[in-house]
Amino acid sequence: MPRPPRQTARDFDPRVMQLFDQYVHGLIDRRGFLQGASALAFSASAAVGLLASLSPRFAEARQVATDDPRINARHVEFDSPKGYGKGRGYFVRPAQAEGPLPTVIVIHENRGLNPHIEDVTRRLALEGYLAFAPDALFPLGGYPGDEDSARALFQQLDQAKTREDMLAAAAYLASVDGGNGRMGAIGFCYGGAIANFLATRLPDLRAAIPFYGSGAPLADVPAINAELLVVLASDDERVNAGWPAYEAALKAAGKTYTLLQPADTLHGFHNDTTPRYAPEAAKQAWEASLALFGRTLKG
Repeated sequence: MPRPPRQTARDFDPRVMQLFDQYVHGLIDRRGFLQGASALAFSASAAVGLLASLSPRFAEARQVATDDPRINARHVEFDSPKGYGKGRGYFVRPAQAEGPLPTVIVIHENRGLNPHIEDVTRRLALEGYLAFAPDALFPLGGYPGDEDSARALFQQLDQAKTREDMLAAAAYLASVDGGNGRMGAIGFCYGGAIANFLATRLPDLRAAIPFYGSGAPLADVPAINAELLVVLASDDERVNAGWPAYEAALKAAGKTYTLLQPADTLHGFHNDTTPRYAPEAAKQAWEASLALFGRTLKG
């Protein structure tokens, strides 16, 4: 039996998408979303259905199987003495690697290391990278298996310790056998903010690609050595409000950056598990990301 056509953001009332953005970022909880949808004249049952339609469908979107013979994937632990003490992440390498390979750290959204980010990590391995995705939620038991619980756990993290865990994850990745000494970072939403942060703290980072994430503290911009590919959605008022000041600081410090902001996109447009996904824009951003990594890490 054929599957129904995949829904897109255009299939939903824009006010519902705004509610969903608030829900995804922890500004309202599940109850708040349902109440908000009901206030827009949706029935209670319709509001529940809306949330179900907007929620991630990991299995349907998966591009690389967990047991794909072209990769070797495993979860590993690493020391983080300045953070929570121990960290854990998902490490993936090409199965038939020849010679030293470049490394990429992959930073998740505000729900921890969920199946989507693991899939993105596998995609990078297939492009010839040693890819490592740390799980910020590991100190609290790791990704719990559902987005609501993950989002709630995330709010309990001590972000100062979590940032140290991310730095420790980068140090772990730099130490793995088979790396060529060149590292890049890519992150989405919360992970985009962390990619910007890592660029200010890792002088040897060659490239950083923040997808719709908050910029680094402006005072820290002069410390950035990495080339940046800043990916923003066209309709993302909350994140985009900070871009002018961040861009001005990058220009003032003489940093190398490119802004990619595809038209008709919402926050999360690269995430192919929800209706916010914009296939053409996601393809454009992914190809630009691979081009930057290829030029700065493989050359």
